[in-house]
Amino acid sequence: MSIFIIAEIGINHNGDMLICKKLIDSAVDAGCDAVKFQKRDLDEVYTQEFLNSPRESQWGTTQREQKTGLEFNKDNYKDIDSYCKEKGIEWFASAWDLNSQNFLKQFDCNYNKIASAMIVCEDLLRMVAKEGRHTFISTGMTDYDDIQKAVDIFRSEGCSFELMHTVSTYPMKVESANLSMINTLRDKYKCDVGYSGHEVGLAISNAASALGITSLERHVTLDRSMYGSDQSASVEPPGMRQLVGAVRKIERAMGDGIKKFTKEEKIVANNLRQHLQL
Repeated sequence: MSIFIIAEIGINHNGDMLICKKLIDSAVDAGCDAVKFQKRDLDEVYTQEFLNSPRESQWGTTQREQKTGLEFNKDNYKDIDSYCKEKGIEWFASAWDLNSQNFLKQFDCNYNKIASAMIVCEDLLRMVAKEGRHTFISTGMTDYDDIQKAVDIFRSEGCSFELMHTVSTYPMKVESANLSMINTLRDKYKCDVGYSGHEVGLAISNAASALGITSLERHVTLDRSMYGSDQSASVEPPGMRQLVGAVRKIERAMGDGIKKFTKEEKIVANNLRQHLQL
């Protein structure tokens, strides 16, 4: 089975549909299978005190104005839906509250995503699982009990899912990657496991691809110096093309683990062992 590669646009569009479409185009150009967004009802996710607190940005002087500037509305998502269909790429989003999950249901996407921040919200887990769409569940900022509760909910609802090994630091340090957790999650929970990376560069994601992951998610950006908290842990378009190409090559190279004496090797052997032949 081919690794399902997700370009996480998240909020790297900075509330600009032109940037958003360029990011979708870059994912299509790289050969990604899907793009992913994030949806929040600000009044559900944040306190009024926080939203009213000061924050200087291109949208205003408060946290509310900054975060409102990053949120797409229904018309924006209709545009995303039609544009992705035109470009032939899947899209879906991670909801950060129940209202946002209800909002996303109207678009009938093929996939759902549980963000690491939300894996501890059992009401959201159950709502998503009841939809029955294949769900990617990120496991950053959790312990084994948190993950087990999520697995139990999805299995009780008969909803297909896969866990994604995730370390929720932006950017993630190399020594924090702990890629061996991919095997640990697969063995412990008896399910498919993907990798959602927040590191700088491609090497760790390439290594994860050789560990039998079923999905790979990386944040994508047009320019890592752009405004936004996720940009520094994101991959620019040339890097995404390189990543997808490397992952597909790694898939072909993994083989089946059965020793073979190939026809091509026999030709070489006849030449290199000619002095051993009687």
